Amino acid sequence: MSTTDPSLSVAVVGAGWAGLAAAVTAAAGGARVTVFEAAREAGGRARALDVPGPTGPLRLDNGQHILIGAYTEALTLMAQVGLDPRRELLALPLGLPHVDGTGLQTPGWASRWPAPAALLAAVLAGTRGWTWADRAGLLRVSLRWLRQGFACAPHQSVADVSAGLPARAMDELVAPLCVSALNVPPEQASGAVFLRVLRDALLGPGHGGWAASQLLLPRTDLGALWPDAALRWLGDAAPVPAEVHRGARVLTVERQAEGWTLTVADPDGTRPARFDRVVWATGPTVAAAALAEVNPGWATTCGHLQHTAITTVYLHAAGQRLPSPMLALRSAPAQFVFDRGWLRPDDAQAQGVLAFVISASQGERDALQQAVLVQARDELGLQPRTLTPLQTVTEKRATFACTPGVQRPPMTVAPGLWAAGDYTEGPYPATLEAAVRSGVAAAQAALGR
Repeated sequence: MSTTDPSLSVAVVGAGWAGLAAAVTAAAGGARVTVFEAAREAGGRARALDVPGPTGPLRLDNGQHILIGAYTEALTLMAQVGLDPRRELLALPLGLPHVDGTGLQTPGWASRWPAPAALLAAVLAGTRGWTWADRAGLLRVSLRWLRQGFACAPHQSVADVSAGLPARAMDELVAPLCVSALNVPPEQASGAVFLRVLRDALLGPGHGGWAASQLLLPRTDLGALWPDAALRWLGDAAPVPAEVHRGARVLTVERQAEGWTLTVADPDGTRPARFDRVVWATGPTVAAAALAEVNPGWATTCGHLQHTAITTVYLHAAGQRLPSPMLALRSAPAQFVFDRGWLRPDDAQAQGVLAFVISASQGERDALQQAVLVQARDELGLQPRTLTPLQTVTEKRATFACTPGVQRPPMTVAPGLWAAGDYTEGPYPATLEAAVRSGVAAAQAALGR
């Protein structure tokens, strides 16, 4: 069938970032798209939350995410559905500053340089507190990565490929980048995937004039950043308006002579629905269970993935503002803290709201919250009497464990049925960009491209 033939019907199961990327891509290609989402809210593992604030309702997120300039697919799709990434995101030069002013920071005069030159300037002039031996050691290992084409053997970990790095460079640069991108510590993280992320951030193209390595912090909630705009576009601007069913769970998937029949349960009952093509865009656990009879081997690979958690602790620090929108932390449990007042200066409700992010988190929610309160006092100098816990959110299956040689399921499940999600085969770890790229690729396959 022609990819512009509106008789081509495509079901997208799941309205997270991957599913909505698939829906937008398929609809832009002229298909009749129907989206089924079991939850009432779209966005999946990157969605908005409404919680009580100190002076009224407060819109937060189920986790604090960042993007980088190299996330070209996600940024392109945002623009396609009517968003202005430059308005929605705050761009910062590559840096991991600490509250005392130490840590890697790209100097302002080098912030618009190409990423490799900006990193060189950051290492030589923006690493306050580092010795020349620390700087030289980082440059030496970086040149080794460059000579190797930012590639390594599949069995190597980030710790393996970082052999020879000074302790300071490892502790203040590589380890924080590793745990934030791959959600596992360097000793357990895939060196190949980590180097691929570095390669694209340092040598790849940026989007819309941004350097690939620039950090992009959302100025708005995650719902407004992508899912809400994607849903509006699907309903109002797509060549063929899409149908979106929330609170609709797909119970079974059956292959037909031509196409697929889904059994869908929603508040109105249970019904069959037939489609020419299907993009399955749920998390891996749900996907493995739902598609076990369609492709047992695929489901087994999917089910063998291990998962790691991310906890975000939101505190309200009355009358306080951090010296930067984002700070790296030296102590545990959180690795980073974000000042949402910096990101939303015109939003009175956001002032004083701090998001502490614990990647690869372990332990109970209340214990982690108490530990963050201590960390805020000891490392940031915030007085306990000014701090009020707002919400602590743990996504227990936030990402798959991106370990050396991990086997990820392929995009193709069966003829006419594809999987989309940050856990499917691909070069990136479980990031927003990986989710979007997988959704676009699955939709293009469904369109016959």
